[in-house]
Amino acid sequence: MEDLRLDVADAHLALAVAGQADMVWGHASLRDPQGRGVWMKAAGWGFEEIIPERVVLVSPGGEVVEGDGRRHIEYPIHTQLMAARPDVAAVVHGHAPATSVFASLGVPLRALSHDAVPFVDPDVPRFTETGDLIRDDRLGAALASAVGSAAGALIPGHGFVVVGPSLAVAVMRAVLLDRACRNHLAALSAGGPARWSDASEVAAKRESVWAPAQYQAGYDYLVRRARAGKDS
Repeated sequence: MEDLRLDVADAHLALAVAGQADMVWGHASLRDPQGRGVWMKAAGWGFEEIIPERVVLVSPGGEVVEGDGRRHIEYPIHTQLMAARPDVAAVVHGHAPATSVFASLGVPLRALSHDAVPFVDPDVPRFTETGDLIRDDRLGAALASAVGSAAGALIPGHGFVVVGPSLAVAVMRAVLLDRACRNHLAALSAGGPARWSDASEVAAKRESVWAPAQYQAGYDYLVRRARAGKDS
């Protein structure tokens, strides 16, 4: 399982390089191929501190099955989303400030740039049952229901969650959602927006701009930057 641990560690380092770190909070996960739960970072470490030895396997019931360290309180975000979505292999939950600020406005996210394309038409879902910690299976399942078949959701008063068929897609979606919210906030502060991609253009961009190879290329870049920073 060393390769899985390395993959999960790389995902956290990529998120750190992309500016997603929130001290020791937030987490990415990877579905265990043997169905035992999810691989995610141990609690108490920042994204930029994750090495394979700080990755643990958490069962659907919250038991640390493999690895050393405590599991995060909000592990049900990951286990419940994967239970509800067989197509999901990876989940990222984070607290990028722009996502929380934009979620508080209650306005639709628009495709002002490529960044919002994976999340709009229809609008990115909002999970509004609570802005508190998602600490049990009921809340995790409720969040999964709010996400539905979408690429992710905003959690007003808290942050966001995104999903993907791979760590590369999930990490890139976390980065893109943060950038999309920041772009929209900037446009609102300037008195706009006045124009954005319509539904047909969004659909076309999903196939061209965000084909699987494009997600992978962006992710590989972030991992290279993270590794270069550790080597310097």
